[in-house]
Amino acid sequence: MREREIERKLVSVVKSRGGICPKFVSPGFDGMPDRVVLLPHGKIGFVEVKRPGEQPRPLQTARHRILRKLGFLVFVLDREEQIGGMIDEIQSA
Repeated sequence: MREREIERKLVSVVKSRGGICPKFVSPGFDGMPDRVVLLPHGKIGFVEVKRPGEQPRPLQTARHRILRKLGFLVFVLDREEQIGGMIDEIQSA
């Protein structure tokens, strides 16, 4: 499965749960996650989408660490099967 297909499925599932999943672009601050998941009741999470088996680059890992230190949920998504559990975790946070 391609990264693009996983990303499309993520956006679709988030929408079906009443949320939005915009592309996250941060000019001047490279390495930020690809998508931000915004769910009802102020629930938020960041998602780095990768091809199956692919790992984040070192800069991406550093940005994920910063976001987690600030208290945000950050996920690396490389399989469609992870989407439901990831959204459940964001909703229950």
